[in-house]
Amino acid sequence: MEKVLAVSIGGAAGAVLRYIIFLYFDKGHDHYFPWATLVINLIGSFLIGFLWGLFDKIYVSPGIRLFIFVGLLGSFTTFSTFAFEVFNMGKNGSEMQGLIYMAGTNIVGISLAAGGYYLSKLI
Repeated sequence: MEKVLAVSIGGAAGAVLRYIIFLYFDKGHDHYFPWATLVINLIGSFLIGFLWGLFDKIYVSPGIRLFIFVGLLGSFTTFSTFAFEVFNMGKNGSEMQGLIYMAGTNIVGISLAAGGYYLSKLI
């Protein structure tokens, strides 16, 4: 139950942080470019890499790791997890696996989003 609570509290905090950043970037911007999403994904990618590296040097309990990585950063942006997984595959000598994962996630993911959108128009 502690693990679920850690993820839940972190998830709530990450979602609120994401919303605050969206509010900041939406204010006074008439043109459309997903600045908030870009900033969130870049911040999240940096934080997951930095904290993962830091936690390799200092002990951080599994509960705190769940709070930060799965809860906070997981709800702030899932892109940070994706970015770190691709990086980690390369770091561990699985560059081809990382490229396949990266290409598959982007190509298949975008295709499925488009397919789902067009499928909904048929209903």
